[in-house]
Amino acid sequence: MNVGRAKEIVESPEVFNVTYEGTPVIIQHVDETTKMARIYSRTEPEDERDVPVLNLIEEG
Repeated sequence: MNVGRAKEIVESPEVFNVTYEGTPVIIQHVDETTKMARIYSRTEPEDERDVPVLNLIEEG
């Protein structure tokens, strides 16, 4: 995924199907400078981490 799309998802009121390493996640924040996203797992919301935006996949 690119940074622009990740930011659109964060700012949208809609829920999008995004995965990281096969796990459904919610994107909290996107840092355009570092191209990193703060995410958490839908099943484990306390498990927050920063990951490269390029590793996020938007499922159709």
